[in-house]
Amino acid sequence: MSNPSVNKRQKERQRQERQREKSAKREDRKRDKDNKPVVPGGEDPDIAGIVPGPQAPPDW
Repeated sequence: MSNPSVNKRQKERQRQERQREKSAKREDRKRDKDNKPVVPGGEDPDIAGIVPGPQAPPDW
């Protein structure tokens, strides 16, 4: 069997690497959020023009 200290060091290195990757992803998301263009009027472009309530049936 392997030496437990070696396994522990290896596990710790993997944990630190995962933490670095997470931190890098957080920074990327923050940078993307900061660079995202501001929508005038505060309207979400994904739902712009959608009217709540019953919808007309589609014309097939």
